[in-house]
Amino acid sequence: MVSLDVPIVLALNSGSSSLKFGLYRVGRSPPEVLFSGEADLAGGGAGRFRVDDPRGAALVRETASFTDQHRAIVRIGKFLTERQMPVPTAVGHRVVHGGPQLRRHCLMDESVLRQLEAATPFAPLHIPPALAVIRFAQDHFRGIPQAACFDTAFHADLPDVARVLPIARDLQREGVQRYGFHGLSCESIVRQLAIDAPRRLIIAHLGNGASVTAVRDGRSIDTSMGLTPTGGVIMGTRSGDLDPGVLAYLMREKSLDAAGLEELVNHRSGLLGISGISSDMRHLHEAASSEPDARLAIGMFCSSVAKQVAAMITVLDGVDVIVFTGGIGENDGKTRATICGRLAWMGIKLDDARNGSGSDPISDPASRCLVRVLAPREEEQIARHTCALLSDGFGS
Repeated sequence: MVSLDVPIVLALNSGSSSLKFGLYRVGRSPPEVLFSGEADLAGGGAGRFRVDDPRGAALVRETASFTDQHRAIVRIGKFLTERQMPVPTAVGHRVVHGGPQLRRHCLMDESVLRQLEAATPFAPLHIPPALAVIRFAQDHFRGIPQAACFDTAFHADLPDVARVLPIARDLQREGVQRYGFHGLSCESIVRQLAIDAPRRLIIAHLGNGASVTAVRDGRSIDTSMGLTPTGGVIMGTRSGDLDPGVLAYLMREKSLDAAGLEELVNHRSGLLGISGISSDMRHLHEAASSEPDARLAIGMFCSSVAKQVAAMITVLDGVDVIVFTGGIGENDGKTRATICGRLAWMGIKLDDARNGSGSDPISDPASRCLVRVLAPREEEQIARHTCALLSDGFGS
């Protein structure tokens, strides 16, 4: 191992409609954020480019038409130059799915990229955009090491009872199994809890994508998402778990092929499909007083999450702490209250005032377990892993 001079890591967290980023000095713990931001990839001039300083004060606020991730990366590079920011030592990428072969964070080379391309059938909606971001970053930040940080890595050691899917063994051997996602978010929650980390922890990452994970002694032992990020609880536009017979029916009676099924369960289902109004919980709350389908969507979402939390309590033989995170988990007190209300039977009780303001913790002192609200720090986790990989790479 060699000593690196205060590594500077640019963390890129790409999603379907945005690119979050942050520049970190990783010579201390926690890593020091130099700036953070987000590029909204909406086209037609409707996008936004935001950059904040370490205290959250605005450095840049502008409208922009980012038709793809390449333009967003170019704008990030321009910001680095304009503000005379340190040149990154490395660039770290969040990669949602690495397939069966890539289960640990790693430095990028052509072999890794080929394995990612080969894993496309496991996540055809996620891997191609991730590869595009990686290629764009390699092109713009030439000669700078790039790292892949996988959301599946946190769940790589799931016990067989959670990992194995109840299908034919030959398919299991081909990698059809439970992978689990939101791993970087879960890691960041475990790290934030640090010495206060409980033995039995449930993390409810609730946003446009949503999952519930059971963590024992800092390790994932079960999680709601499965082979892909489509499974588990109801989400913004994703169905979550479905009777497999529904898919067979749609293929047989509606002549849907694989692409049509993927488009349906990923983009026209979930809150949007139930309500016919929106995939955004904020809009559904606004419409709920006059729109029965909006109320139904909210109720089904809360019931879906509460059932998964109850299942994870069973997996853990109880629970010490429940953490809400993600956009809905952090900001929607009404939804948190409804979910926890469905769990009152096991002694979970919220402090209404604290829950309304999102003041951590939000549980009542009489609650059987602690209930907390924490923001995920995925970009910080990317920076940590990239720095560690860089050190190992230079030391090998």
